[in-house]
Amino acid sequence: MKSITKILYATDFSESSLPAAEYALLLARLAGAELHVLHVLGEFTDRRKTMIQPESMALLEREVEIQSLKAMEDFCREHFAATVPYTNAVVMGIPFQEIIRQAKEVNADLIVVGTHGRTGLEHVMVGSTAERLVRRSTVPVLTVRGKD
Repeated sequence: MKSITKILYATDFSESSLPAAEYALLLARLAGAELHVLHVLGEFTDRRKTMIQPESMALLEREVEIQSLKAMEDFCREHFAATVPYTNAVVMGIPFQEIIRQAKEVNADLIVVGTHGRTGLEHVMVGSTAERLVRRSTVPVLTVRGKD
């Protein structure tokens, strides 16, 4: 069995992502692994982009990025500070694709993500980042059901 030296934990900062954070931290401690914490900013759709002036859109995207970086620092300080070695990143893109890309970039041995537990029509309409990860990642994925 391959050893786990790097774990990528992807978060949307929601309450339902916290159980996955606990697993990622526990596994990192047990394995002596480095933790890479990732938040993916979903891209605005082309339709939304055409409704906003390009200059305003650039300012909006920059402000969202700044706020997300602050949220990441606060999240990591609250949940991981002084417990395990970790790095963090905020990137923009399609969440499942960026998580897979980042996992390759940091040479992750495991991806840990939370699930929202959506079912039925909501699942069909919204889709599932975790499901797409499980289907497409070459790195093992641990999904953790969030708090309902």
